[in-house]
Amino acid sequence: MTKILLSLHVLAAIIAIGPVTVAASMFPPAARRAAPTGVGTVALLHRICRVYAGVGLTVPLLGFATAAAMGVLGSGWLVTSIALTAAAAGILIAFVLPRQEELLGQLKDEQGVDRRSAARLAMFTGIFNLLWATVTVLMIVRPGSTTGA
Repeated sequence: MTKILLSLHVLAAIIAIGPVTVAASMFPPAARRAAPTGVGTVALLHRICRVYAGVGLTVPLLGFATAAAMGVLGSGWLVTSIALTAAAAGILIAFVLPRQEELLGQLKDEQGVDRRSAARLAMFTGIFNLLWATVTVLMIVRPGSTTGA
């Protein structure tokens, strides 16, 4: 059962988190380049981020189930990964998605995109992506692991 849970957890991370990181990274430059009347690509990138963020809830749920099955819920690397995952989710919910909506609204109102807002969005997106990269490394390296991996 552990191998199945772990496989589902990894697949969920790839399928859910991957699109969010890519679409979120593409959003700021796409918004800066978009003409006020051409919001299609920017709207699509925002929708991908929103939808896959919701799908991404399966990642920690399957992660907790996997960790419980493996008996590693108290491991330092896992606790750190959980904290970083929570931080990444918080940044996505509190900073990335709202700023995307703000820029998308500017484009829909046929205004130009505020470059400072786009730069701040790019910064928050970079932090979000860096947190996920760190979690990924922790999941692979697992400091103190006795599995030899």
